[in-house]
Amino acid sequence: MADCAGFCFGVKRAVDAVYELLRTEQHICTYGPIVHNESVVEDLKARGVRVLETKEDLEALDPAEHTTVVIRAHGVGEEIYDLLRRKNVTVRDLTCPFVAKIHRTVKEAATEGKHIYIAGDPAHPEVMGILGWCDGNGTVAQSPEAAQILADSEEFGREPYCLVAQTTYQPKNFTQIVDIFAKKGYNGSVVNTICNATRERQEAAARLAEQVDYMIVIGGKNSSNSRKLYEICCSKCPHTVYIQTLDDLNLELPKSVRKVGITAGASTPQNIIEEVQKHVRADF
Repeated sequence: MADCAGFCFGVKRAVDAVYELLRTEQHICTYGPIVHNESVVEDLKARGVRVLETKEDLEALDPAEHTTVVIRAHGVGEEIYDLLRRKNVTVRDLTCPFVAKIHRTVKEAATEGKHIYIAGDPAHPEVMGILGWCDGNGTVAQSPEAAQILADSEEFGREPYCLVAQTTYQPKNFTQIVDIFAKKGYNGSVVNTICNATRERQEAAARLAEQVDYMIVIGGKNSSNSRKLYEICCSKCPHTVYIQTLDDLNLELPKSVRKVGITAGASTPQNIIEEVQKHVRADF
């Protein structure tokens, strides 16, 4: 088993808080799935927790129902907070503290007239939330190749910039983007906002994948950090599989396999990890 795997601090804090809320609250909604893990989301749904997917869903809330709206660890843009204040509903803000720090960083930089560049996935809710604090002056660079195109454009360098990263972004790619921007020599600042938990998980997964014959990565199908773990493990161990739960695992291994490694993304609950571990130990 990888040294670091499973729920990170921010995700565990958010998931635990929702289960705790169920003890006292009747009408609970999360803005987006509380975690990118289908089994957890389905369990909460069975307990009465609704998932609101859009701003229109928030607008449709009836304050008379005394609904508690939960902001997940990924965070949201400034306009969502404004909307919730107008609706006068109870809000439980479970934005990961590391993500909230990025919000403050880009808000301050935007106020100073800087253009914000975000290294990350533009479709990921965390990145979308960060963009919502850039006062309309933010651009996402998903990869070093995309960053190079931005750096070569005529617009780059016309104003000072601030470069940050999605907390789960690959450190190696972020370093490359920093170098690409730095070579232009323009007035820019860099804030490495990649979470230590992400780096530790990726490094631990890479070390383990180099030592085994077969690697199992456990994570939700929509989990960005789990997908990154899978990519890293594939580069170290050709026989790497990606599963969501034990039901997805087919351990028909060749006789040459002597060591099996397991890692899990930050959105994978401990009970699923333990089920897979137990099954592997029993069958291998």
